Amino acid sequence: MNDAKIKSDYLKKIKKINELNESYYNNNRPLIPDSKYDLLKKEIIDLEKQYNFLSHKDSPSKIVGFKPSKNFKKIQHKVPMLSLSNAFSETDLINFEKKIFNFLDKKGDFKIQYSAEPKIDGISASLVYKNGKFVTGLSRGDGKEGEDITENLKTIKDIPHTITSKDFPDEIDIRGEVFIKNSDFKKLSDNFANPRNAASGSLRQKNPNDTKKIPLKFIAYTFGFVKGMKISNQSDFLKKLSEWGFKTNPFNKLIEGVNNLMINYDKIEKKRNELDFDIDGIVYKINNFQLQKRLGNVANAPRWAIAHKFSANSGVSKIVDIDIQIGRTGALTPVAKINPINIGGVLVSNATLHNEDEINRKDIRIGDTVKIERAGDVIPHVVEVDLKKRKANSKKFIFPKKCPCGFETIKEFNKITKKFDAVRRCPDRGFDCDRMAKERLKHFVSKDAFNIEGLGKKVIEKFWSLGLIKFPYDIFNLDYDKISQLDGWGNRSVENLKKSIKKSEKVSLEKFIFSLGIRHIGQENAKLLSEFLRKKENFLRLKNQKYIQELINIDGIGDTQINSLKMFFNEKVNLNVILNLSRSLDIQGFKESNNSGKLKGQVFMFTGKLNNISRAEAKSLIESNGGKIVSNVTKKLDYLVIGEKPTTKKVDLAKKNKIKVINQKTLDEMLN
Repeated sequence: MNDAKIKSDYLKKIKKINELNESYYNNNRPLIPDSKYDLLKKEIIDLEKQYNFLSHKDSPSKIVGFKPSKNFKKIQHKVPMLSLSNAFSETDLINFEKKIFNFLDKKGDFKIQYSAEPKIDGISASLVYKNGKFVTGLSRGDGKEGEDITENLKTIKDIPHTITSKDFPDEIDIRGEVFIKNSDFKKLSDNFANPRNAASGSLRQKNPNDTKKIPLKFIAYTFGFVKGMKISNQSDFLKKLSEWGFKTNPFNKLIEGVNNLMINYDKIEKKRNELDFDIDGIVYKINNFQLQKRLGNVANAPRWAIAHKFSANSGVSKIVDIDIQIGRTGALTPVAKINPINIGGVLVSNATLHNEDEINRKDIRIGDTVKIERAGDVIPHVVEVDLKKRKANSKKFIFPKKCPCGFETIKEFNKITKKFDAVRRCPDRGFDCDRMAKERLKHFVSKDAFNIEGLGKKVIEKFWSLGLIKFPYDIFNLDYDKISQLDGWGNRSVENLKKSIKKSEKVSLEKFIFSLGIRHIGQENAKLLSEFLRKKENFLRLKNQKYIQELINIDGIGDTQINSLKMFFNEKVNLNVILNLSRSLDIQGFKESNNSGKLKGQVFMFTGKLNNISRAEAKSLIESNGGKIVSNVTKKLDYLVIGEKPTTKKVDLAKKNKIKVINQKTLDEMLN
């Protein structure tokens, strides 16, 4: 790779991390998990080490955080608030200690004591005290200057306004972390992605009275500028903080040797699920202040401290219950309800257990301490049980043989594998199973189906419980007078819902078929069926079983789909739903796609979230330009379009099959 290419890649990474910093620090909205951010930061720093011609003022090796918001007055920190270098393994810690030994010109027999302090995942704050009075409170900002958030910080009960201790310094800048307990976050979880976002958003409100309503906490751990303090090490300073009235981390420990640091690390990581606040690692600081002073700093980080990060994709928690969820196709999916744990910047309180066989194979029980994994941004799942922590009175979990609706569940026999399926199901009896019926309604209004704005999952649940909706056709005959009487439903929101439903009454045959939630009939098969049937009348004819058999002539439709359609049309309640919908809706016949467009003959697939455009609109654009959309990675695929947080498995499979992987910008250019 030539120098120009190396520099170009480097500058792209700098631009990306700058965008991430702005969103994270100024908008309280992380765009990627912490683990991916740390990886990008490491890539930039490694490039700078490898190529001495690479340098930039916005590099993470030179800056901390992001420039302060214009909403608050800026104030210079007397001593910069530096960031910390990261360690991810025992090898990283060994190298960290070696660098200290080399800098101090010490040999292996020299012993270093570390203050090991669990790293709370919150918002850094600086509290300036003069003559015992709290006078100024600042955010980290860019490390050199922060935002004046004094009045907001004064609303936090953990922060003393006046300290009368005789040994309290004449002037000191106490530093620590503002955070929200996980138990308190439950009440705020509808408005924020995780406790850290909630703390950040609350601290940066213009009105302190709004901040006062949020249960913010503060833990102190260090100082910046200080005048008149006679303390020689970190462990004594932490004790003094407690005496002065500050809260400190109860798991702080004094440790000697990398081996002992690792033992403590493993213990703390396993305790994470028992804590009521998020920690994402352990900070190790050389205990002796004199040694800290000698070691000093490199660029924007101290030589004498390092943050040992926990695994980004996994964590340990406790199963408090096992809930059986019923999907729209009747599948019974066991879900572990766990003590909330932060994994890769996401607060996880549920983990899938997949199916009955998986529970039996791993012998998963209520009350078990388990390892949870969220690899590749997929749904969190239980990896293994810590049998050493299992209680003596623990009971084996018995998977229910009945659906909560009352029907006996079944395991279908697979003719191909000659085995019974792992998934237990409620037999498909139309809308008789209330659990399946609700999930079908959610599917019916979803983006890829009718895409009815204002009628999301929670609204469906609410309307269902009030008896406003039972079948899909009820959506087009809603009692808006009753809805206007409900909490949170004003005239404008009712009118918006009415308009959205009215707009959806004109629908393509393809979307209509997909919206019905027929098992094994996804978007691709719905499109194939609509292309073959052409108009709604022919679809309605499928109530006569002999016409269903004709569908076997469609390339891509097999026995599985045929049998599923037969079962669907065999239920009177399903026929009633289709007939009622056909009377209420304008179902458009199949329209030939543009065979002479820019994307003629090209096959596309999407993974990840697109910016400023819905998935449905993007698909429509491709099809109107002659392209085709598929939902699986096969050799027929030409382009895999990736948005934010793409599915890693799909990207890897595409690369393996030498399929072009493009981003949204490239697709925009193709569409001009």
